[in-house]
Amino acid sequence: MTSPAFWRHWAPMVPALATVLVLCAPVQTGDVTVSGKITPADAASLVLVVWCLVRLLRGRGGRLKPAAAAVLGAPAVAFAVATAASADPWASLPGFVRYLQIFVLVPGALLLLLRGTRDFRALCWSVILLALVQGTVGVVQNLTGTGASYMGQDVRAVGTFGPLDVMGMSTVVSLGLVAAFALSMAGPGDISRRQRIAAICCAAALLPPLVVSYSRGAWIATAAAGTAVLVLAGVRRAVLVLLALAAASMVLVGGLGIGSAMVEERLTSIADISSAPDRSVTDRYSLWSAATAMWQDAPMTGVGPKNFPAYRDGHASLGLSSGSDTAGAGTQFSKEPLLSPHNMYLLVLSEQGLIGAVALLGCGGALLVLGLRRLHSARTAHLSGGATDAPGAADCGLAAAGLLIWLAVDFLYADIGGPSTVLTGVVLGVVTWWALAPAPLWGSLPAERGGQADGGSQAEEAPAR
Repeated sequence: MTSPAFWRHWAPMVPALATVLVLCAPVQTGDVTVSGKITPADAASLVLVVWCLVRLLRGRGGRLKPAAAAVLGAPAVAFAVATAASADPWASLPGFVRYLQIFVLVPGALLLLLRGTRDFRALCWSVILLALVQGTVGVVQNLTGTGASYMGQDVRAVGTFGPLDVMGMSTVVSLGLVAAFALSMAGPGDISRRQRIAAICCAAALLPPLVVSYSRGAWIATAAAGTAVLVLAGVRRAVLVLLALAAASMVLVGGLGIGSAMVEERLTSIADISSAPDRSVTDRYSLWSAATAMWQDAPMTGVGPKNFPAYRDGHASLGLSSGSDTAGAGTQFSKEPLLSPHNMYLLVLSEQGLIGAVALLGCGGALLVLGLRRLHSARTAHLSGGATDAPGAADCGLAAAGLLIWLAVDFLYADIGGPSTVLTGVVLGVVTWWALAPAPLWGSLPAERGGQADGGSQAEEAPAR
């Protein structure tokens, strides 16, 4: 029978875990959840924010440190300024709310709700579980020919998100893979051996669905984040793992011939996009050029959130197509309009100008620097056995760094949009907690070294922040 203490500890985390796991639910193609309105995950994130506010009013939350207030407040101010300066502020208001949700409210709520490394790892495992569910659906779609259309065949894995959010499954699977890989790189003083083995198995299981998502951007971002995690975990280990992966790839692909022609074509296109771009790449170049032109017209505040589609045709070249082709996964063929430049940096630059871009990049850079400093402190604690501000938490630091690097690279090829966007806010939340949470809230060593399981301690229960 579960003890009351168990429920007292995990009850505050229920809204956060639900915000992630609700993304397992299928998205009904063609309804309002796909058209950018209110999704179940959006509703869950609203409950998460309200729950955080209730805890604050009851004195069970905490307060933001000046550094945290600056990191979360600067983007909020930038979003408000860009919305007020928009030619149509009312049309930009939904965009302002969306940016506030993903980059301020959800991360801020998680910063105040998470109380220690156990909570951090619980959220990571919820992301991994979500990735396993979506990845399983995606692999079945690929094997049975019930996925989204790709090169004339319905083999592209999209999970339960459908062809209208073709990047949804690849985003979820990639983030789950990075989190699992980071946990598997943990030292013996961070998490239990059983958790490390489970993390290794989950990371391996998530590779096939990532491959059959045929998402070049997700492949590149995952490779970059995985390499960064390896290097941060130790250069010697990184060399050994990379050599092992290279040997395994040569045996599986070269020797046994595993790997379809579609995958090979997709991999080859990464290097050939400048010499022989396909239609999707040509459209992307045109959209990037249009975003740059919009920024040049309004360099400080941009054209306003959600206004990219309205200004697109006036700045795009004649080579831009009328839309992207979508079909399969239970839908008929249709052309979906190109509503963004598929580059988060250019989207912010075009819609919010230098004010928005500097705020987001500056705060992201601050999170990366502070997070890496705390990771170094955690690794120092593990190697020296001394007391620092992050003992027994190097796995959390690796996960936070890997997830933030994945987002930074993926934003070169994608932007926020679709039901899976809420997961971006959750990821930014755990990264923000790792970088900015006060030092006394770090957990103790895991059970096999005398502490509570999964790095928990009585210090984790302290609510003050």
